[in-house]
Amino acid sequence: MELSHILKKRFGVTDEAIAQAQHILHEKGGRLGDILIERKALTETQLLEAISMQYEIPFWPELPMETIGNSFSKRISIQYLKRYNMVPLAVANPARGPSENENNGSSSEPVYVIAVNDPSNLNEVDDLAQLLEIDDHKLVLSSKKSIMAAINLAFDLAKDSAEQLVQDMEEDETDIISEIEESADLLEDTSDAPIIKLVNHILSQSIKARASDIHIEPYQDSFKVRYRIDGILYDLLSPPKWIQPALTSRIKVMAKLNIAEKRLPQDGRFEVKIGDQKIDVRVSTLPITFGERVVMRLLSKSGSILEMKELGIPRKKHRQVDQLVRAPNGIILVTGPTGSGKTTTLYSILSSINTPDINIITIEDPVEYQLRGIGQIQVNPKIELTFARGLRSIVRQDPDVILVGEIRDKETAEIAVQSALTGHLVFSTLHTNDSASAITRMVDIGVEPFLISSSVLAVIAQRLVRVLCEHCKEGYKPDMTVQALGIRPDRVSKYTFYRAKGCDQCNNTGYRGRIGIYEILIMNSKLKAMIQHTFDAFQIKQEALKSGLVTLRRDGIEKVLNGITTIEEVVRVTQK
Repeated sequence: MELSHILKKRFGVTDEAIAQAQHILHEKGGRLGDILIERKALTETQLLEAISMQYEIPFWPELPMETIGNSFSKRISIQYLKRYNMVPLAVANPARGPSENENNGSSSEPVYVIAVNDPSNLNEVDDLAQLLEIDDHKLVLSSKKSIMAAINLAFDLAKDSAEQLVQDMEEDETDIISEIEESADLLEDTSDAPIIKLVNHILSQSIKARASDIHIEPYQDSFKVRYRIDGILYDLLSPPKWIQPALTSRIKVMAKLNIAEKRLPQDGRFEVKIGDQKIDVRVSTLPITFGERVVMRLLSKSGSILEMKELGIPRKKHRQVDQLVRAPNGIILVTGPTGSGKTTTLYSILSSINTPDINIITIEDPVEYQLRGIGQIQVNPKIELTFARGLRSIVRQDPDVILVGEIRDKETAEIAVQSALTGHLVFSTLHTNDSASAITRMVDIGVEPFLISSSVLAVIAQRLVRVLCEHCKEGYKPDMTVQALGIRPDRVSKYTFYRAKGCDQCNNTGYRGRIGIYEILIMNSKLKAMIQHTFDAFQIKQEALKSGLVTLRRDGIEKVLNGITTIEEVVRVTQK
């Protein structure tokens, strides 16, 4: 039966859609099904079901990942499998399908199954079977996404462990530094140089563990490789001291830094891929007593910007915040220490208000994520492109919304305030401990109190707490010392408290991911009048508490009561 006939009969694809697709097929070439998917007349699953009927080949929407081995990775290249979208699997009973195989206790010999996305590539399938010396195999259909995931997993499993790589280097006792530029997929790297393998492994392990930073720290007779996951540093590896210069030099080569210069700090960047994930790596080197200290910041370019509802802003405050960020003019300040999620919050806010009728321009140091439809400027002190100079130019670009990465000096603060007073909505960040201290900080910088009261709409203070792993968190009844945190006795008995335990899903940390806790100070008439007379942070906070301000700690306690995080986490990141 023809594919077009199956598509019409089984999935209701119209004659008109097929005729248009066939016209494109004759003009540009390709596959009929792919053209129909591109034109949204069909989904990939529907196409594969139709091809399954046409060729009488079983369709497996999901591949059994537990059967993926790494035995074939040494005999065939990852590029060949990705090019033809196929992967070999060893399955106990291929007639049953992937889901039934999971529960099948049969001890029968495994049979090779080759999963393909296009069954017309028969020659390539035969070549694969010949290369792997497979006498008998079954063909199944699967989606491109499932096949790619299986290929990446197989080649990832084939990689040596970091400890094994270090042992191999100790046996070899050679420092091999290659000047090959790193731009390919880390899983596809076939270099035999041990130092290149070790750097690739450190990067891929850190990316898989969701690390935000990698630290290479030299000491007198040793050095450590550590990574930061959810704000906490963990040891990854402690190789011998003699590997340190080679490891540092390899990273400097990748970041296009001067490997001969070991006396001055240097900054650079490079990009790597692991599977379908693109990672931007920012590299900073610093000469210390026992060698060069290296820190790599990992930024995923594939990750999507969080929506405002995912940030952790209290539900009661959602409507207020939504109204604030859509105000016609004024300043909204986000405060907190480095690494408290200020930039993520601001990007989320900008994404929520980003529409074609609004002109949004940002000036940042550095630009961490590319936002579609928004003009982003990178600060560059070498050519004197500072926040103040950039902001002065932005105002001439007819913006509706301006984001200033950070208010650091009087000039930037004054231009930001003037921009807010002349009809622009301005977002920026400050490094202060709480929301009320932001007012004091603005006055310290040199902004007049009457200008602050006229321009500032709200101050949002935030911290990040780790989220309990859903797979292993355990409930318990706390002792009465929790009352010191402001939790009433009746609430202690009413709610279930949870603590971290640790499992394979969370790298035995007990936590997976982070969420924000917020203190949102909205400027009302009383606060504005007060700022005219005093800018003492304590008095401002007391007045705000009377108006219903929820402090960072109180918001954190609410998240503890809702089973999101632990008491220890809230105490760790908040002050009394």
